[in-house]
Amino acid sequence: MTERRIYLDEGLGETRGVVTLDGRPERLLISRDGDVASQALGAEVVGRVRKVERQLALAFVDLGEGPDGVLNLRPDMDRLVEGQAVRVEIRSEARAGKGASLRLSGEGEGPPRLLTPAPTVEDELAAVATRAQVVTGGVARAMADGAEAEALETVFALPGGGSVAIEATRALIAVDVDLGERGGSDAKRATRAANFAALTTTARVLRLKGEGGLVVIDLAGRGHDGPALISGARLSFGPDNPGVAFGPISRFGTLELTVPRRRRSVADRLLDADGQLSALTLALRLVRQIERAAAADPGARLEARAAPDVAEAARPHLKALTDRFGARLALAADPARPRGDPEVSPA
Repeated sequence: MTERRIYLDEGLGETRGVVTLDGRPERLLISRDGDVASQALGAEVVGRVRKVERQLALAFVDLGEGPDGVLNLRPDMDRLVEGQAVRVEIRSEARAGKGASLRLSGEGEGPPRLLTPAPTVEDELAAVATRAQVVTGGVARAMADGAEAEALETVFALPGGGSVAIEATRALIAVDVDLGERGGSDAKRATRAANFAALTTTARVLRLKGEGGLVVIDLAGRGHDGPALISGARLSFGPDNPGVAFGPISRFGTLELTVPRRRRSVADRLLDADGQLSALTLALRLVRQIERAAAADPGARLEARAAPDVAEAARPHLKALTDRFGARLALAADPARPRGDPEVSPA
């Protein structure tokens, strides 16, 4: 029997939602100030066809802000022409240099603009766990911080022993199942149990990471019970439907499947082009750190010192902090501070 709970952390500059599955984070939803509303999953937009590639059966649509969206042309569609206004829905968000995937919903009129905004983080949480009560406050913030940290990890322990490593490449998501020191005198039974546990963990972690596309799972052992494992995989990846597809287990012991990509991955949200935490991510963490310190020590004058790019990204939120806690907070750019180690101390 699985249990899902939902958590909502509404902070300065960022709202984060977490869904847990049996106590472990399963989904992390992030909405930030400055997000382009016309690029968000579920938004309905009037766009203008910028280019039509008949040979590729694609149309590139100007959405008003951000990169062009991509519309797959089907034979049953009316013919589109460049410059035409269309009404479209964002079906998957832009990622890694690729534009958002669109669904044509009708004819448009006027310039590119947002018609209907995407569901809020709170709306999406409620849709995933319809009967769960939303938890807010400090508990939700701690849960969101933990979900962020786990989403950026690579190796995940399996219940009963062993581990699974999940790494995204340009072409696919590579998953490796490791038995480790999983106990038991029956090696075949231990291997089977590890593979089933790996399927469950992989499905949860990919939802948490927001990753998808082609997934290749290198199963432990050999001589696999293909029908049983694929049945287990269908159950584990059921929440990702529609759009999940499975291939047979290969003679090399790998299971291939495709999982729909719908939103920007957590890594794309939190990291910069070099794979490090972005200045904005670090700045929002600093804002939460200042907020905690100010609430814990009412009346104290506090100074935050951070790397210059982090301080610059955090500065727009300083006024909201001083409006709440008074003019006793200061923020200084310190080139000597490591980017990931800001300091908040008495002034």
